[in-house]
Amino acid sequence: MSTKRKFVKASTPPNSEINVTPLVDVVLVLLIIFMVVTPLLEKDIEVRIPETEDVPVEQMPQDNSQLIVKLDADGTYSINTEPVKKDEYVNKLKRMLAAKTKEDRIVFFVADDKANYGLLVAAFDGAKQAGAFVLGMATEDIPAAAAGAPVDPNAPPAPAPAP
Repeated sequence: MSTKRKFVKASTPPNSEINVTPLVDVVLVLLIIFMVVTPLLEKDIEVRIPETEDVPVEQMPQDNSQLIVKLDADGTYSINTEPVKKDEYVNKLKRMLAAKTKEDRIVFFVADDKANYGLLVAAFDGAKQAGAFVLGMATEDIPAAAAGAPVDPNAPPAPAPAP
């Protein structure tokens, strides 16, 4: 007995489109759930904040003995607004730092945006060779009064620092 296999041919071709009706139903149910739950989540949280008292801020005395090295766009160095030649930079800085204690040997640097980066690194190295203990980089130009130079009465006032 031999049996033959019989195949049934479908009357229509298979449907390859996605049925989005169940997807829309699920999304709408989730939307309704979130719409109901969201107002319940917006409750106030009590926070106890400690009471503060006003303490007067003491003004620090202005130190005119700070060393500020400025590097201009053309590559010239100046220490406390006094121009210095590149070959005299380390020796002059060494003399100025020799009068200070080790912890007070702080040198601030102000570089022009267009200054050569290599010259700024050379200024850092020269300050370390001169005996600087701490090197600082200022991001804003320091007014002449803070650098120890006399104040020009005709100069416009310096802008207030940003909080």
